[in-house]
Amino acid sequence: MSQTARKIEPPGVEHHPGKWVWFELVTPDARRAQAFYREVLGWKVQRFPVGGGTYEMVYAGDTMIGGYTAPRRSGEPSRWLSCVSVEDVDRTLADAAALGARLLEPAVDVPGLGRRAAFVDPFGVELVLFRNAMGDPPDLDGVPEGRWLWNELHVPDVEAGLDFYARVLGYQHRAFGAGRGEPYTILSRDGVDRGGVTSAGCREIPAHWLPYVHIQDVDGAVDRARRAGGQVRMLESIPGVGRIAIVAEPGGAVLALLSPRPAED
Repeated sequence: MSQTARKIEPPGVEHHPGKWVWFELVTPDARRAQAFYREVLGWKVQRFPVGGGTYEMVYAGDTMIGGYTAPRRSGEPSRWLSCVSVEDVDRTLADAAALGARLLEPAVDVPGLGRRAAFVDPFGVELVLFRNAMGDPPDLDGVPEGRWLWNELHVPDVEAGLDFYARVLGYQHRAFGAGRGEPYTILSRDGVDRGGVTSAGCREIPAHWLPYVHIQDVDGAVDRARRAGGQVRMLESIPGVGRIAIVAEPGGAVLALLSPRPAED
C-alpha cells in the first residue's frame, strides 16, 4: 500500500478483500436513471460535496450503496461499474497489468475516503479497485431488501476469467449446479462467497460484470420497470437459486433482481 494511503487510514479498521463494496452507474442522464430506480427499487439520491464538485449517492433506505457519475467521453454506453475491496490498490493494479489488463484510472488517494484505481481486464470488462480508509461494511447474515447481494462475471472464456481473477483478486472457485446445463462457477475469498462466473449470453453481448439486487417481489419490480420505460431482458425461476430478472434502465445499463429461494424449493 502507498505511504499516502497508510497515512489516511486509521488503525483498527476492518477490510474484506474480494468483497464488492460499491457500484457506480455511468450515465449521461442521471436524472432519468434516478427516476427509474426510485420507481422500481425505491432508491433515493443525496448529493455530497467531493473535491470541488458534488457526487450523487444512491441510498437504499438509510444506507449508501452506490453513486452516479458522468461518462468520460461522449457516446459511452450507460453501465454499472463494480468496485471491489483490495488489500493494496497499487500492487493489485500492477498484478492486473502484468496479466494483460489495461490501465483506466491510475491509483490515487481520494481525500477522506481511501485509495482507488481502475482497469479494463483482458476480456474488455472495467473494474474499480478500492481500499476504504474507514474499512469495509461488515458481511451480514441476510442482505436487506434493495441492496446488492451478488456480482456475476459474464465472460466467453470461463477458465481464462477464473485464472485472471484468482491471480489478481485471490478468488477461489467451485462448480455449482453440475448437470443442469451450462456449468456455473462460484467465486469466494476467505471462505465467503462473493460472486459467480458464466459464459451465458456472451455470444450476443460483450463481457461484463452483472450486479444483483435483493428484492422479494421480482415480478412486481418487473412490472414497475416496464411502466417506467425500462426493458426486461430475462425473467425466470432457477431451482435452488430463486426468481431472477435482468432489467435495463432507459439508458441501457443492466442489473439483475433476485428473490433468493433455498435449495429445497
